[in-house]
Amino acid sequence: MKLTDYTDYSLRVLLYTAVHPDTLVTIQQIADTFGIPKNHLIKIVQRLGQEGFLHTVRGRTGGIRLGMPAQRIVIGDVVRATEPDFKMVQCFRDQDGDHGGCPIQGICALQGVLGDALRAFFEVLDGVTLADVIAQPALAVALGGTASVPLTGLRASAGKTRARARA
Repeated sequence: MKLTDYTDYSLRVLLYTAVHPDTLVTIQQIADTFGIPKNHLIKIVQRLGQEGFLHTVRGRTGGIRLGMPAQRIVIGDVVRATEPDFKMVQCFRDQDGDHGGCPIQGICALQGVLGDALRAFFEVLDGVTLADVIAQPALAVALGGTASVPLTGLRASAGKTRARARA
């Protein structure tokens, strides 16, 4: 399974904004930091804003910041919001019973195995917040933030984060 560049860039936008918690950051700053075309980021920022992950401020002195605390942004939720499709094989796409040319659908265990793998993938992502990901001081420094972002001790509570984030 491969995540799209759109999801990759979305996660980078969130990482960058999270390590600058007291600053409105610009799309240009993020584009320059990661070497991503600004035009790609404009669409991503708009979508992340619609989803509530970012708050955007328009105008000459505007910018973006997190739309909620980093502790409430669950990585699994970001991936679900930015990926277009998790139907890894044809039989996942066959919602209407059409076998899509697969003569062994219904008797093949592969669909169940891949379904279990996808659930396990999201179980891991749902146990991690943006705060967990940026908890390394070196990351904050590498992204131009400060090493003193107050995020200690969050990893231990990551399993409970999804329930809190959805509340």
